[in-house]
Amino acid sequence: MSINLGSVAGAQWDQVPTVAAVVLVTTALLALFGRRLNVLLAGDESATALGVDVNRLRAVLLVLSALLTGTVIAVAGRIGFVGLMIPHLVRLTTGADHRRLLPLTALLGRDGAEDHAAVSDAVDRCGVRPFADRDYASLSGGERQRVLLARALAQDPQLLVLDELTNHLDIRARFELLDLIRATGVTTLAVLHDLDLAARLCDHLVVLHEGTVVAAGPVLEVLTPGALAAVFGVRARTERHADGVVRITYEAQPLARCHQRNRSGAVADQRACRE
Repeated sequence: MSINLGSVAGAQWDQVPTVAAVVLVTTALLALFGRRLNVLLAGDESATALGVDVNRLRAVLLVLSALLTGTVIAVAGRIGFVGLMIPHLVRLTTGADHRRLLPLTALLGRDGAEDHAAVSDAVDRCGVRPFADRDYASLSGGERQRVLLARALAQDPQLLVLDELTNHLDIRARFELLDLIRATGVTTLAVLHDLDLAARLCDHLVVLHEGTVVAAGPVLEVLTPGALAAVFGVRARTERHADGVVRITYEAQPLARCHQRNRSGAVADQRACRE
């Protein structure tokens, strides 16, 4: 998890002088280019007319930024979330002068007590505390998904956007992850191809077919026998059981006749799709 979230837990004291020297020197050099960066705001042509070698300036900035970023990542690991709000807020309050923008962003962008508390809370909520000292690459698929969810929750989101969140997970890991997501209480927008998981997890469904929305609404109103046959090519019915969970029951011969005809190139029999 350290390599994914960024951590200095694995750093050694003998690394500090090298890292500090690189960070101080590159930050100071970037600040020195503040005036030229201001000129770039007027556009490349205007900057060139004012005597700024635009290509050379960009090349120098790229090298300095890469050196600074590479040094930090070598010690702290990849940072999963970069707080871009600080530069924007500083620009809104103090103006676009890079001579002020760069040093103020460096000072205000540091992690505070609230940031550490948010990360700790997310780690505990997702149950990934035992993985805190492990390399991200050593985690299983389910463990990685938990770590990624913790990373998202640490940002105190109002909306979670998840794409195929259960891919490559075994059945237990799938249910554990789904229960964890529902327990967060955060509004979630998820892309799923697994109908059973969609029926179990979601309160509201939007069904897409060939790039078009064909149905939207509560689960039982959307996953009707007709829709399951016409869109997904299966004969099934959806119902809410006594335990409150919505489940899909497939017929003994689940392939819908209309789907078979479509795949062979013939025109679909819509009456068969509605059966």
